[in-house]
Amino acid sequence: MCGLVQKYNVPGPRYTSYPTVPYWDLDNFSGKRWKSTVLKAFQENPKEGISLYIHLPFCESMCTFCGCHKRITKRHELELPYINSVLKEWNLYVDLLGTKPIIKELHLGGGTPTFFSPEHLKILIEGILLQGKKAEDAQFSFEGHPNNTTKAHLQALFDVGFRRVCYGVQDYNMTVQRAINRVQPFENVKNVTEWAREIGYTSVGHDIIYGLPFQDCAHVEETIKKTNALRPDRIAFYSYAHVPWLKGNGQRGYKESDLPSSVVKKAQYEMGKSMLTDFGYKDVGMDHFALPSDDLYTALTHGTLHRNFMGYTPSKTKLMIGLGVSSISDSWYGFAQNVKSLEEYEHLVSHGVIPIFRGHILNQEDEIIRKHILNLMCRFETSWEMEEAKVVDFQSIIENLSEMESDGLVEIGENKISVTEKGRPFVRNISMAFDLKLHRKKPETRIFSMTV
Repeated sequence: MCGLVQKYNVPGPRYTSYPTVPYWDLDNFSGKRWKSTVLKAFQENPKEGISLYIHLPFCESMCTFCGCHKRITKRHELELPYINSVLKEWNLYVDLLGTKPIIKELHLGGGTPTFFSPEHLKILIEGILLQGKKAEDAQFSFEGHPNNTTKAHLQALFDVGFRRVCYGVQDYNMTVQRAINRVQPFENVKNVTEWAREIGYTSVGHDIIYGLPFQDCAHVEETIKKTNALRPDRIAFYSYAHVPWLKGNGQRGYKESDLPSSVVKKAQYEMGKSMLTDFGYKDVGMDHFALPSDDLYTALTHGTLHRNFMGYTPSKTKLMIGLGVSSISDSWYGFAQNVKSLEEYEHLVSHGVIPIFRGHILNQEDEIIRKHILNLMCRFETSWEMEEAKVVDFQSIIENLSEMESDGLVEIGENKISVTEKGRPFVRNISMAFDLKLHRKKPETRIFSMTV
């Protein structure tokens, strides 16, 4: 396995979208075209409902492992003006749709959503629901920081429909925590996990990261043992994405030599996966594990698991609207990203402008390849029809996969690809074989994190 790690540990996308952002066709995109794809997706099945992602960018301190868009500040007076801007943007989309949409999924991400006070979070969600209808089976979730999530946060969001929370744990070793500027005792995580269950949350998740600076296998082992003691319903077991050339100074607080080697990272992953499996967690997809009772695992067994900019979700909606600075929306026929400057964002929405600055409209080839990459990511197999072969060069894809077939990572049948158990840790590499845009134009500089 170590030889395979060395061989396939290359820069590659995580495929929360296809095409990936660096390969968006910006010249063929416009706000008008974006709006038309939003309307098309919504009008094709308005009863399906939509997904909402709301980006809350503020953090009081910089976690140096983080690759998210954030604004470091302790000025909590920024909360309410930002919420008002998000609600203005939401109203712009509701006006475009021409009716109050059914909200099937809603996720608060960041930044640190629990930077905001419970009262302000409640104002935000009540404002969203004022212009939307909550689906009977709606799934509302948020990311909580164990150090500042209070019972009041959990209760306020529970009262407006939230039933899932995910806490960023990363690692419990103090040396690692100091290196990533994320010091949080086990007791803090224990408290917020137990509070959520006492209040009535049905799914509590923990995020763990391997490959962090100064982290060794013993640290990962201890973190997983402590995590299992709390029995979260879901565990995201992520590989640290070291991309300082994209994320500015945040990831430059340590040297590359402080990071585990690719072989050690792979050992951390294999050990962690084995432990989680032994503890009764099911491998749901890339980086994700869940108890058999959690609806993420149910979605996997029923074939309804989906992946988008929010990660893995139990169900799919064609239309996902991202609100807030830097948020990315997916209309199924196109993608659009909001401006990243807080000041520009608030200025645009105050003048009645949907604040996007770039995007991509999918062509027929894009739509077909996106389908197959989603199948690989969510079901570890895919097959294609003869009509699709008139649009996509599947022969070149099979050629891209030939070495992986020899290495036992995939099985290639007639018009069908299956990922083997051995190949699951390399699903990003396997998906890259389908990424014809990447193969046609290899990046001249490093733009993706390593796949292992």
